[in-house]
Amino acid sequence: MPLLMSLPESVKSTTPQQADGASNLQRSQATDYVTLAGIKFFPKCQRRHIFHVCAFLRKREKEEINLNGFFAGLVDSITEINGAVNSFVWGIPMLVLLVGTGILMTVLTKFFQLSHIGHWFKNTIGGIFSDRHITKHTDKEDKSISQFQSLCTALAATIGTGNIVGVASALISGGPGAIFWMWIVAFFGMMTNYSENVLGIYYRRKNERDEWCGGAMYYLKDGLGSYKGCKQIGAVLAVLFSIFCLLASFGIGNMSQVNSISANMEAAFSIPAAATGVGLMIVAALVIVGGLKRIASVTEKLVPFMAIAYIIGALAIFFANIDQCGAIFSAIFKGAFGLKAVGGGIVGSGVKMALTWGMKRGVFSNEAGLGSSVMVHSNSNVKEPVRQGMWGIFEVCADTMIVCTLTAFSVLSSGLVDLETGAVLSEASGSALVGEAFATIFGSFGPMFIAVAILLFAFSTVLGWSHYGSKAWEYLFGTKSTIAYKIVFILMIFIGATMNLSLAWDLSDTFNGLMAMPNLIGVLCLSPLVVKITRNYVDRVIRKEDVEPILSVFPEINAEHAE
Repeated sequence: MPLLMSLPESVKSTTPQQADGASNLQRSQATDYVTLAGIKFFPKCQRRHIFHVCAFLRKREKEEINLNGFFAGLVDSITEINGAVNSFVWGIPMLVLLVGTGILMTVLTKFFQLSHIGHWFKNTIGGIFSDRHITKHTDKEDKSISQFQSLCTALAATIGTGNIVGVASALISGGPGAIFWMWIVAFFGMMTNYSENVLGIYYRRKNERDEWCGGAMYYLKDGLGSYKGCKQIGAVLAVLFSIFCLLASFGIGNMSQVNSISANMEAAFSIPAAATGVGLMIVAALVIVGGLKRIASVTEKLVPFMAIAYIIGALAIFFANIDQCGAIFSAIFKGAFGLKAVGGGIVGSGVKMALTWGMKRGVFSNEAGLGSSVMVHSNSNVKEPVRQGMWGIFEVCADTMIVCTLTAFSVLSSGLVDLETGAVLSEASGSALVGEAFATIFGSFGPMFIAVAILLFAFSTVLGWSHYGSKAWEYLFGTKSTIAYKIVFILMIFIGATMNLSLAWDLSDTFNGLMAMPNLIGVLCLSPLVVKITRNYVDRVIRKEDVEPILSVFPEINAEHAE
């Protein structure tokens, strides 16, 4: 509130030089105002001193207005700059680079995700009931986690609001055709994620706490940096990746997720945002402070539960409208190739929107190419880089091909989208649109179900990203200082729950995308190594040839794991 709002104009316009000749009414008003301000001794002072106070208050009010204007201008400038950077980061050239990297790795590995689909499925999710090594917890003194725990923690970070809000946004802006391009991004993104995990395991090392450390920063520094003349480039890109990851962890990995939770809990259950923030902060602290093993212990229970519950709900909607199946697929493929325009608009524009939004939301959802999930995959107790790479294939498949697809089918089969034109018939957006779709089958319980789903999805994302940010912090500032990061990260949860974070969402989206740039450079430059490691695995494990294993860049680790 302005400082002089209650001060009469006759007093505000009076100068100290005019004080001696001021009217009795003016002097009385000034004295009363100063008295109300709590400065009790001023009424007894000379008239000139009272008006000096009034002049000071007028100056303060002007300064306050100028300060507010400064911050408003600063926010506008940040928004404008971020908009320009974001349009590049998530523009067509960057999306082509993301998808192009996946295409390249698919071709170089001879379509590994298809040609060895039986093998990677059997040795990932298909083996959780037959191979105890996949799910068996490591000993207390062993700081690594099981393969299944690494998958669940990675899925915890990737299966989030993007699977609900992101898909809804893609349908609204890009029409049903956007779903086709999400599938394309996911198909090739499987091999991008595969390559990241292979490199992560190959270049990982132990820190002073005997914990595995791996991620894009390490294969940028030690991998790309090993090339002639690229030592400094690799080191700089490693630092940039860590900085972008750190900033993204506070934004897209924390405040933005928590803000979605608090907004949905308030809308669905009338729970105040502050109460949600305090509750989430306490629960998160209990998990995060315990380190990766505690996070993994929580996510291996939470992720399967939330994924199965959501899949069952989405399938119920789909099967209730099974007669729409043919029309849905027709709308998706026609929208993808411009056989119909989005909302009746120009055909070429419709194709562009479907392509752009499908790719953008697809990458946002599964994070293939960002180099994020490799930081938790590198903590697996696995010895074979390729074996952990195969978990990366399944991760993208589960996130986009299953969860995102079911979200899209729920909305498209609910009658909320005109399958002929692609136009959304509801004014709702984001999670509200998905909530309306679930309401067509579950009634008023539908929006509540989505609110709870977002709670579980988004909170699991917070847990996963807390590890990513911690590893980025560790790379920049050392292992011992990670407790400082965890404290700040936990405090940010309350801020995220109670603040309006529209700009934070946009900034987070930008930093999330900026992570991809150094990571993709590393994957592309080290693609021959990925091919070499893959060929070595296929020859040894699948073809049973007698060749020396390629397991680690460090000879001592390679020898230990080869035993």
